Amino acid sequence: MNPPRPFFLATVLCLGVTASVSVQAATYSALDLGTLGGSLSVVYGINSAGQVAGYSYTAGDTAEHAFITGANGAGMTDLGTLGGVSSVARGINDAGQVVGYSTSVGGATHAFIVSPKGAGMTDLGTLGGPDSRAYGINNNGQVVGWSGAAGWTNHAFETGVNGSGMNDLGTFGGLWSEAYGINAAGQVVGNAATVGNAAAHAFLAGGNGASMTDLGTLGGANSYALGVNATGQVVGWSYAAGNVERHAFMTGANGAGMNDLGTLGGGLSIANGINASGQIVGYSSTVNDIWHAFITGTNGVGMTDLNSLVTLNGGDYLYEARSINDLGQIVANSWNGHAYLLTPVPEPEIYAMLLAGLGLVGLFARHRKQSAA
Repeated sequence: MNPPRPFFLATVLCLGVTASVSVQAATYSALDLGTLGGSLSVVYGINSAGQVAGYSYTAGDTAEHAFITGANGAGMTDLGTLGGVSSVARGINDAGQVVGYSTSVGGATHAFIVSPKGAGMTDLGTLGGPDSRAYGINNNGQVVGWSGAAGWTNHAFETGVNGSGMNDLGTFGGLWSEAYGINAAGQVVGNAATVGNAAAHAFLAGGNGASMTDLGTLGGANSYALGVNATGQVVGWSYAAGNVERHAFMTGANGAGMNDLGTLGGGLSIANGINASGQIVGYSSTVNDIWHAFITGTNGVGMTDLNSLVTLNGGDYLYEARSINDLGQIVANSWNGHAYLLTPVPEPEIYAMLLAGLGLVGLFARHRKQSAA
């Protein structure tokens, strides 16, 4: 028996709407995240629920404090400090654990981890030097960053689950290294000095920090890796040949190859984050040498000025995008000192339902074909 014709037509209509939405989803609504009472807020990280982490000036602009928001950017909670004046949140995982760095009572800056829901800031210590900073965290609670080590050098580190322990990832023979991102498999990305400190090269360290691999450059001297997704695709920036222009790059799975993403018309682009589908966000100079936030399509295809896809109040515009989750939500910073959460239109939940409708169309089409046989 064939399905009732009106119902079948409705599913076909759903198919048409879904096809339309897949194009329109490249536009965004913008939520101004506000501040902790001061004049400025800056965002760095976002998780799958749309919780955002960053820092904001407090009342009177007397200090900067790390913050976390609720789901989809709702509210802003002050995470405090390690006893000093300032703190900055740089990364957040799906459990709501936040990492970053804060000044302590003695004035040193130490990496921290905050428990889910913003409860309790824990000092992660150092590798023996005076300071440390945390930049990324995965869903296992493994934290990465850099720390002062013996001999007044800075080394990249990775911790165990929930920030336990601090393991030195070493260098490429030079004095220093830094880690900025980590995926669920424990693959770590950052940059490290080569022998004689002649250059800094982007690296991908294998699962749980093993086997630091040099990712090379785009032809210039230096490269920096800033983000990594679940399949080990790495993004960052590298000097191009001649060491004049810095260009955003992405690699294939597990760091294979390095592809130049180009720019928005100027000589600079930096890729900050990448999601599971390979959408990349960052910033680039335009032909007028002004920084604009950008987003690419799947697998890094096509660099688009985010300002062409969203309208902000008062003529404000976005100068950098920092991170993107797997639903396509983006955190970005504007020239007026406002931090924003950008959400695809229609919202991810609605888009997911429409995609589910597409699946129903296929199901009924197969049923109809079988019934006619």
